[in-house]
Amino acid sequence: MTSLVFVPMPQPYQSAPVLYLNTLEHEGRQFIRLWYKPDHRITKRLKESDFIKYSKTYKCFVTHKTPKAIELLHGHFMGVALVDVRYLNRPKRLRPALGAVVTSGSHQSEPLEKLPDLPIVRLQPLEHEGKALLQISFPYSERIYRLLKCCSSCRWLAGPRCFVVGTSSAELHQLLDDVQGQLQVWLAGTLKINDMAIMRWLWEQTYKKGPGYLTCPLPYLEKLFLLNYSLSTIRTYHSLLLRFLNGHKEQGLEQINAFTVDEINVYHRQMVQAGTYSYSFVNQSINAVKFYFHRILGRHTMNLSQVERPGRADRLPTVLSRQEVSKILSATENLKHRCLLQLLYSGGLRIGEVINLKLTDVQSERNLVLIRGGKGKKDRTTLLSQKLLESLRAYYRKYNPGVWLFEGQNGGQYTTDSIRNVFRDCLKKSGLQKKVTPHTLRHSFATHLLEQGTNLRYIQSLLGHKSSKTTEIYTHITSHGLESVVSPLDNL
Repeated sequence: MTSLVFVPMPQPYQSAPVLYLNTLEHEGRQFIRLWYKPDHRITKRLKESDFIKYSKTYKCFVTHKTPKAIELLHGHFMGVALVDVRYLNRPKRLRPALGAVVTSGSHQSEPLEKLPDLPIVRLQPLEHEGKALLQISFPYSERIYRLLKCCSSCRWLAGPRCFVVGTSSAELHQLLDDVQGQLQVWLAGTLKINDMAIMRWLWEQTYKKGPGYLTCPLPYLEKLFLLNYSLSTIRTYHSLLLRFLNGHKEQGLEQINAFTVDEINVYHRQMVQAGTYSYSFVNQSINAVKFYFHRILGRHTMNLSQVERPGRADRLPTVLSRQEVSKILSATENLKHRCLLQLLYSGGLRIGEVINLKLTDVQSERNLVLIRGGKGKKDRTTLLSQKLLESLRAYYRKYNPGVWLFEGQNGGQYTTDSIRNVFRDCLKKSGLQKKVTPHTLRHSFATHLLEQGTNLRYIQSLLGHKSSKTTEIYTHITSHGLESVVSPLDNL
């Protein structure tokens, strides 16, 4: 009987070395970097090739990244090594400089989805033949022109050559209904509307209103308005309550209105765990939701004081040195722009307070600037610098403003966006690389006063802070008194 002898089948590639291909970028061009575990067979074959070169810069063999080169590599190393292309087109892994945050994964507190951008028209005041109207302004567009031509809510004026609408709530509501889904309506900064139904329409016009969408209850906005909340605060509360309601829209408004403190806690805990919202943002959301349940629904038995609030991070404000402030103020030749920035710094004003200044608020005899209706609807006075007064007098002679201290090109009140743009341009021209805003000039004003030895109580009054604790933050960033302190390292 013939014995059987087991002969293993040849497996030429099982123990064959592997040649890996990686992408290599050099001077804007892409190459292939070849790497492998030390093996004399691969090294010998690489040196024999005329399409592969050794790079002294990268200490490796390279070739051009083309389909033909990859094909040649497969043929050149057949029977010698496996050519592995798994790493060739792998996307580059970028590591964030500031680490990463693992979030809770909840989408209840996410911002509402927005509609695609629509053409924009702007409403602004217009007086025609002694009658107050609203002009509908827009960059010329045949599409917008034809749309407004067909609207019964507005009409064309041949004299001023513009479309207009009346100032009554009914006429404005009709216009908004006519253009809904076709145009986006913006308001000029000088236009004040007290009808909260119109404001709600304007604030919610960009949201995608899918099935189950919950609009902000009108009594909520009207209550805020009647309690004399600022329009800015009302808009903030509106957007935050809208997010809360639509984060639970599957449950319906009736069930949301029956929520307990636990559901409100869960929602805001998810915002904190998301890691993308600031302390003040989460607290504003808690206040907005609390106002709804307590003041609108009358849930007085609901102990909303137990709603958990995140701990506040003790972050210090960014402050510019005197030299840096001087660079920014000197970065423009425009007299109006320089006066704006000088006023922000010399009196520690907020940008909203600057645009609300009237000519009569500059009291040169007393060297004071009167600020009416600042944050919290408080009036106060602040310093009027002599250097600023000289600039303002030159500005007045050149621009001759009518009512407001700073007016736009076409008259009317200056806007906060314009001030931000002016500051951004001056910051760029100054060459400073710091991440700062116009409000940084206010922080710098307070810090520099403290370094000059000004009493903290006076600084609190000039800034309009209700509590001295708010002003005390500047004691942590001032260098006043630190010049005489010597580091122990210097005494070694």
